[in-house]
Amino acid sequence: MKLALTLGALMALTAPSLALASGCVHDKQVMTCAEGMKLDTSSGTCVPDATA
Repeated sequence: MKLALTLGALMALTAPSLALASGCVHDKQVMTCAEGMKLDTSSGTCVPDATA
């Protein structure tokens, strides 16, 4: 019983730390281009829009 209580308390204390350690994922960003430009997905840059 004492072991189960100790393990339960240890898990309760470490769970928030482990959740915060995973952090936020910021690998998806939205890129916008100026008026008259469009995003070239292959290079990831803004290029003049030929249809504008």
